[in-house]
Amino acid sequence: MFRKLFAVLALILSNFLFITACSPAVTNTPTPTRVIVEPTQTPVPIIDDLGRQVNLTPPARRIVTLGPSMVESLYAIGAGELIVGREEFSLYPPEAVDIPSIGSLFGSLPGEAILALEPDLVLAPEIISLEQVQALEGLGLTVYYQTNPTSFPELYDNLRELGRLTGREIQAEELIGNLEQRVEAVESALQGIENRPRVFYELDATDPQNPYTTGSGTFIDLLITMAGGDNIGQGLEGAYAQISSEQIILSNPEIILLADAEYGVTPENVASRPGWETIQAVVDGRLYPFDPNLGSIPGPRLVDGLETMARLFHPEVFEN
Repeated sequence: MFRKLFAVLALILSNFLFITACSPAVTNTPTPTRVIVEPTQTPVPIIDDLGRQVNLTPPARRIVTLGPSMVESLYAIGAGELIVGREEFSLYPPEAVDIPSIGSLFGSLPGEAILALEPDLVLAPEIISLEQVQALEGLGLTVYYQTNPTSFPELYDNLRELGRLTGREIQAEELIGNLEQRVEAVESALQGIENRPRVFYELDATDPQNPYTTGSGTFIDLLITMAGGDNIGQGLEGAYAQISSEQIILSNPEIILLADAEYGVTPENVASRPGWETIQAVVDGRLYPFDPNLGSIPGPRLVDGLETMARLFHPEVFEN
């Protein structure tokens, strides 16, 4: 159990710790076509999310990223070619796999591997501690620390910051405009809905009698709410927690999203769990595999997650 749970929660923590810190037809954010635009040449003094001033003149040319969201975001604003190193879980878009990996970030940071790539900027997500940032700076590296967003406006701000760091301000604004339009389209379509289905989001069911789910305050919880659903895990203590089979049956979710489908969990074996045959989602056949990256990686694909959930929760609204 613990090995699989570690893998699931490690992905979430490394990509999306913002507390203390698959589905049918997914509308994926297309891998952006690289736009050849000369980066701005003016000095770029930026205050990072630790309150430190980071200076780059000219903007970054060789970047090492320490989180998947940053790789996805850089590619989305046309700056993917600037990445010279990534951590091992940064696998999207597909071409990112060809970028040299510095290995895992669990345990000691691979400072020597990062230095060997000669970056002029290291992008550190929220999972990286202040002490680790200071250790990287002690090696002579320039580090920009960015917290994870807790809302779409915060996601847009993060993209703007990456645009400034890379001289891709125009591309970042174009991306943000597109994302805003898509979010607004979902919100507009769902205005006035009368039914909000109860939703169970399964993260890990190694122990099927006590599977892990998401509590309140996570971006997954926000997506469920914005997509017109009610997360049955909202009352749990903590961002990610176990919930008993009895609680799930009592909550009687109308939709079950299986973020653990990549581990072999299927709607059929979920439906066969003792007592679950009475759950409304099982009765109606509304159990859907769901790509966990669309809710756990704080990058542009969060909008894909919102759109996908909205279509699953309210197919009558989006059938055309």
